[in-house]
Amino acid sequence: MTDPELRTLLEALRRQASDRAAALEATLAQLTRDRSSQSDDDEHDPEGVPLSAEWSRLSGLHDGARDELAQVEGALARMDAGTYGICANCGRGIPVARLRVRPFAELCVPCAEKLGR
Repeated sequence: MTDPELRTLLEALRRQASDRAAALEATLAQLTRDRSSQSDDDEHDPEGVPLSAEWSRLSGLHDGARDELAQVEGALARMDAGTYGICANCGRGIPVARLRVRPFAELCVPCAEKLGR
């Protein structure tokens, strides 16, 4: 996979993560409006998942999408700076096979294993 292919992949991942974060943000905003019209004790709602549990689940998904977006943005910034594909720990090249699987990787496999990432 060449740099242009990796850039295309990263840009696609950026769009997906951004779209997912925006959709989750909209859902969380709607849930906030729903929560404001509910009583504080929604744990015994017979009609489904308590709003607090849904809020927690959606917040986690939103945080994950924003984290992924930040990682992809970081990879694109490294690509623009000419440091993409270089291990941040040892300075060796990150194999293209690893970048195909984890395009925002900052560490080569040996360093990732050594550092527990």
